[in-house]
Amino acid sequence: MKWGVDSMNTLRVRFAPSPTGWLHVGGARTALFNWLFVRQKEGKFILRIEDTDLQRSQEEYIDSIKEDLRWLSLDWDEFYRQSDRLEIYKRYARKLLQEGKAYHCFCTEEELQERREKAIEEGRPPLYDGRCRNLSEPEKKKLREEGREPAIRFKLPEQQPSVTVPDRIKGDVHFESVTVGDFVILKSDGSPSYNFACTLDDHLMEISFVMRAEDHLSNTPRQMLLYDALGFEPPEFGHLSMLLDEDRSKMSKRSGATSVKEFRELGYLPHALINHLAQLGWSSKDEREIFSREELIEEFSLENIVDSPQVFDRDKLNWINNHYIKEAELDSLLPQAFPYLRQSGMIDVEELEELSEDERQKLKRVLDLLRPSLQRLDELTDHQYLGIFYGEEEPDEEASEVLNWEETPAVLGELYDRLVDREEIATEEVTQLVRETKEELDVGFKKIYKPLRAAVTGTTSGPEINEVISIIGPREAARRIGNKCKRI
Repeated sequence: MKWGVDSMNTLRVRFAPSPTGWLHVGGARTALFNWLFVRQKEGKFILRIEDTDLQRSQEEYIDSIKEDLRWLSLDWDEFYRQSDRLEIYKRYARKLLQEGKAYHCFCTEEELQERREKAIEEGRPPLYDGRCRNLSEPEKKKLREEGREPAIRFKLPEQQPSVTVPDRIKGDVHFESVTVGDFVILKSDGSPSYNFACTLDDHLMEISFVMRAEDHLSNTPRQMLLYDALGFEPPEFGHLSMLLDEDRSKMSKRSGATSVKEFRELGYLPHALINHLAQLGWSSKDEREIFSREELIEEFSLENIVDSPQVFDRDKLNWINNHYIKEAELDSLLPQAFPYLRQSGMIDVEELEELSEDERQKLKRVLDLLRPSLQRLDELTDHQYLGIFYGEEEPDEEASEVLNWEETPAVLGELYDRLVDREEIATEEVTQLVRETKEELDVGFKKIYKPLRAAVTGTTSGPEINEVISIIGPREAARRIGNKCKRI
């Protein structure tokens, strides 16, 4: 049966991370491209955890990968773990042994490392020298008696000058077989090598198209050789260019966050990260910067994938994140913002549900007022203006100067009288109150608004003061004004 991108059969793609660390944004981009492509074609998206590295794989990383993908809304249709499939790999390794396409290798890791170092010193490719390839049965028996547990190596066909990898993104890529050598397919502990498990799983899971990062391109000739030896038809391949930092070096922590987990903790919204990743290596038909998920699915195509390294632009991501923060429904944004608001020390409950309805509504209004200035939600934790909604701030130097203007006592006194007996006030009512004060005292708006802001917030800049007063309430505003009047 023909499986491929252009086949009439159901398209099946996979994302296959190794749980040896947190999900890197490069891996998230690979998952996203696969997901967009297969959702457009109404195919199946398979999540396969490649956890055969028994020493480095950790359960917490598996849980985190799944959590990150759910956070990004990259849902999967099937789920597998390679550690559940070890007997399958052993069975196929025995098959290749029986067919003379593989052999036992008794070399220790220390011996192999010593030979690799010598080959490099002599200017030779550090490939396996094939010394176990033609061992006799008595020689194998003697090595076993020494306590050596053999690995199983693939026997590179002698008449195999080169391997060609057809790539839907890069075009045909050619590899000389001398750069491949006889490679391990089953380790001495019984676990499969990456290339062997990957090849078997892609075939048995009927993967049509393998789209992955280009650092896997060098693995592909080994997989092509395995497909041929096993009598399997290979899937189609497409290798994505690497993500780079702004200085065009490999992404590293010295420039900031690199994992999805870190970006989540910094207060980025999933739509923002998705939007930025989607445009790193894929070009749309127009010059739009913001796409909905539905638009990405509709417009995504292999033909528009760009085969060149892509710079992960944190400034651009911040701009996109600010856009989504400003556009988000407050009811959905508040739960995401609440942990950072709580960390600020202004909120004295552990869970959002513990707030009364009035407190919740106030928090929504505060968030709505502050969010235009936010690039990330974690900026709420020490936001310079958050405190003005939850307590009286001492006047800064400029505010103190304003409070000492000649007109300020009369202005604040008039404002105090107009606020103190009210239980609540709308934003537009504050505007009217200021207008009435202007007419009563015959002073300019600047002479009213600046002292009012200085008295209520302790500063001469910040969020719209009419909104601030409406949120904290007229009596709290009057109390703060009264305190400042006593000092004038």
